[in-house]
This record gives sequence, structure tokens and C-alpha cells, in this order.
Amino acid sequence: MPMTMHRESGSIYRLEVHGTLRQRELELCQNELIEDMGRVGQVKLLFLLDGFTGWEPQDDWRDLTFYVQHGGAIARIAIVGDERWRSESLMFAGADLRSAPVEFFPLDKTGDARAWLSA
Repeated sequence: MPMTMHRESGSIYRLEVHGTLRQRELELCQNELIEDMGRVGQVKLLFLLDGFTGWEPQDDWRDLTFYVQHGGAIARIAIVGDERWRSESLMFAGADLRSAPVEFFPLDKTGDARAWLSA
């Protein structure tokens, strides 16, 4: 599966994305996260784009239901990946729309991303 989710500690969740992301895989992780948010409250997300090749172009990425219904339960989002994905991943995460901060970190700065999430 190109996208997996793991609870790292407390309210920090690591989402690893490999290869091409498909909408169905994202939805599965979102559903799992919704269940966990019911137990832990607000969460912080660490996206690791490892070997990421983009979003499946045939999928419909315009659905904002998760963002509208659950976006307020996300306190921070850190995205770690290749610089070539900076602009698109920040746009995909809705960085300019969210009240929660969203930051992008280069691949060699995963530790900085974790520290920023923990702040």
C-alpha cells in the first residue's frame, strides 16, 4: 500500500506515502484518523513523502469533505519530502486555507519536522 499511517506518540501521527497516491488509499487513512481523533482529540500529522511520484491523475481530488468536517481537529501538519513536491504538497494540504500551520521540510530534515510538530 503506498500510504500507511502510524501513531508515533501522543497526538502525533506519521503518514508515509510511497509511489503514486490514490484517492482510495487516502480515504482509508482518513477514516482511520477520524476514529483516532475521537479518542485523542486534536492531532499533529507528519507526512513522509518517500519515493513519492505524485497523485493519481485519474482520481478526483476536489472532494474537501474531510477538510471541512475534520480540519479543525488537526493542530499542525509537517510534510517531509523532495523539494520538487514542496509547492504541490503544500497546496494539496490546504496550507493557505487552514488555521493550523503547515510546513514543508526537505528529506534530510525529518528531525526538524518532528521537533516543529512537538513545539
